[in-house]
Amino acid sequence: MKVAVGQFVVGPVWQENATTCVSLMAQAAAKEADLLVLPEAVLARSDTDPDMSVKSAQKLDDGYVQQLRAESRKNEMTTVLTLHVPTRDGRAANTLLAIRGGEIVANYQKVHLYDAFSVQESKQVDAGASLAPLIKVAGMNVGLMTCYDLRFPDMALSLALSGAEVLVLPAAWLKGPHKEAHWATLLAARALDSTCYMVASGECGNKNIGQSRIIDPLGVTVAAAAEVPALIFAEMTAERVLDVRQMLPVLRNRRFAPPQML
Repeated sequence: MKVAVGQFVVGPVWQENATTCVSLMAQAAAKEADLLVLPEAVLARSDTDPDMSVKSAQKLDDGYVQQLRAESRKNEMTTVLTLHVPTRDGRAANTLLAIRGGEIVANYQKVHLYDAFSVQESKQVDAGASLAPLIKVAGMNVGLMTCYDLRFPDMALSLALSGAEVLVLPAAWLKGPHKEAHWATLLAARALDSTCYMVASGECGNKNIGQSRIIDPLGVTVAAAAEVPALIFAEMTAERVLDVRQMLPVLRNRRFAPPQML
């Protein structure tokens, strides 16, 4: 499988953000990527209005998603990202979408809301209640996660035990003391916990770190971006996952029951 990861600065005008996503989709498809992972909350964001993501929420049949679906019809590449979808007055769901062939082939409502480091995502966002089913991309099983989910090893483990070989993570990882170290450490740890590839897209800008990464099942970074807009690529194989799981059989050697959602 050839995977691409795009990162960019999400601004307050949704039409401009949609155009950027479409451009990254076209660039990745031109390089024959099977999977493209874009950041979290790509609909709209403002440095001066922390509620912009929820205020700008759109339904799945509104203009933003329709533009992405139109671009997706041009090829069979799978694109993964998140945006906010309205649920009730003043509230929304942080919703991951997997789009392929012009259709939404999977969606996932973020279950771990970012109520940490003096931020309260749950103030306006409704949490999901279940994991997304695995999706098949270029013959590999892909599990879906979003940003703060990275800090919960049970989620990566649950997806791996369900058969995931690749974990994707759209994110908008906020800057702050030690946060870049947390990001790098947790991505490698989740790859090692699950012996899966980890494919993470980080939004960049004044408040977010960027630093998208593609990490192999032994925790080795095989492609990475800095803090500026970028599009990176890497190849991954099911054979590499199998080889690592033979060398490092942590999924078989576990002595604890599989995790369950509360």
